[in-house]
Amino acid sequence: MKYKVIIIISIFLLNCHNNKEHPQEIVLDIKTTADSLTLFGENLISTPLYERDMAISPMGNELIYTLGDYKQHKRCLVVLKQNDTTWTKPEILNISGKYQDIEPFYSNNGNRLYFASNRPIYGDSTRTDYNIWYSDRDNNGWSQPVALDSIVNSRSDEFFPSLSEKGNLFFTATRDDGIGREDIFMSELLHGKFQPPRPLPPEINSTFFEFNAYISPKEDLIIFSSYGRADGYGGGDLYMSRKDDTGKWTTAKNLGVLINSEKLDFCPFVDWGSRNFYFTSERIIDVDEKLQSVEELKEMSNSTLNGFGNIYRISIDKLE
Repeated sequence: MKYKVIIIISIFLLNCHNNKEHPQEIVLDIKTTADSLTLFGENLISTPLYERDMAISPMGNELIYTLGDYKQHKRCLVVLKQNDTTWTKPEILNISGKYQDIEPFYSNNGNRLYFASNRPIYGDSTRTDYNIWYSDRDNNGWSQPVALDSIVNSRSDEFFPSLSEKGNLFFTATRDDGIGREDIFMSELLHGKFQPPRPLPPEINSTFFEFNAYISPKEDLIIFSSYGRADGYGGGDLYMSRKDDTGKWTTAKNLGVLINSEKLDFCPFVDWGSRNFYFTSERIIDVDEKLQSVEELKEMSNSTLNGFGNIYRISIDKLE
């Protein structure tokens, strides 16, 4: 009996050693264009936890997304990096993990990361509102975050930074000069400084809630979420607008049942390299049958489609 135990332990230790030497490869395809609506990275990125707002680096070899617990009491920026044909496992970004950090967005060259956070700002330890920050890539990962100027960051919340090739900043806020309950604003970058933000026109903003806008590099396409409109499907829908030949925004259109559900659909992002459109959804698969056991309830609650956020993708060309 003693020898059998020794053999079993030896085999176990050998397997552990081999697993350390040959960790399981993580394969994640971000190059293929999705012809139909697809759950992205199931069991790797989209899990029973709450995932939302993803960004892919311009080089296409790194992605960062927000990962939260079930109730989003804690939300962190999580990164995966590509090594040849495989990816590293998800890890919390070196600048994240203490505060509520959400909504990453890469600069054009991929060496600056913008995000929203409720970390104390301007040396005021009492501040817990969300503001827009940036961090630069360095040898240790990312540098100590810096808050944007108070011309952008107010004592209210600022969310979801998105920047064009010009460096103009689009973000979500509630301000006195807005149109509705929550609006999308743009701060122009002139001579390296952000100018006073102004709300986008009524073709985009309404008297309801507009939030989480993705702006294309050329500023000719915007995709955003809105809640409360008459043509909405439920908890918040994705809309799209393009600029016409005169440079004016066209009236935003609901992206329809292909994209939107009766649940919250938000956090848009476009990877132009693969022409994939990504977004976050709280959609679930409803189970009409009567549950027969506690185990069934637990299994449903711990499934990926349990109603917490997941990330989906589809070709941007399918939105036309």
